[in-house]
Amino acid sequence: MLQDGEKGVILQRDKETYAVAPHIPCGVVSPGTLRKLADVAEKYNAPALKLTSAARIAIVGLKEEDVENVWADLGMDKGAATGLCVRSVKACPGTTFCRRGLQDSLGVGLKLDEKYHGLELPSKFKIGVSGCPNQCAETCIKDVGLVGMPKGWKVLVGGNGGSRPRLSQEIAKDLSTDQMFELIDKIIEQYKKHAKKGQRLGAMIENTGLEEFKAMVLAELNS
Repeated sequence: MLQDGEKGVILQRDKETYAVAPHIPCGVVSPGTLRKLADVAEKYNAPALKLTSAARIAIVGLKEEDVENVWADLGMDKGAATGLCVRSVKACPGTTFCRRGLQDSLGVGLKLDEKYHGLELPSKFKIGVSGCPNQCAETCIKDVGLVGMPKGWKVLVGGNGGSRPRLSQEIAKDLSTDQMFELIDKIIEQYKKHAKKGQRLGAMIENTGLEEFKAMVLAELNS
């Protein structure tokens, strides 16, 4: 029996069937990809396709013997749905599509996804990018949350959902896009250096102290 993450699968509740969730960066998908997903689901008699909270499209209810052929037919990268790594970046439409957008959250999200998706870290790591203070990408409960503001980016850290939810905390605001990317590099660098295995960023910051963590990651940030 395959385990979660093995060959890109997620074991289902019945302990017999599997779901696969191809990587769809920031949830942006073409009509051709949608057709391919539907065709593959029908070919292998999948009972459902599920839009996930991470903006992926999971094909649900697959037999173990079909998994390899499903991936071959899809020809798509596997989404990092499990494991101690950076999960799919969640981004709202931002200035690309939304009239409320203040910053290019979708463009930034796609760049972050390309750079970090699947990167192994001490624990799972979620990034959200919202183009305005409405925070439609749930940035208040992400390990790193970006919020578009009139003068640039607000950066939040340390949030998570789950059985012990934690709200993220602001560590910088009014950053340019370049400054924001540099800061995220520093956050991940310090997280890799100081966190214990299985420890989320928020728990690490709680142990370190918010002000000390800010000092570590904001040092020498280009002005």
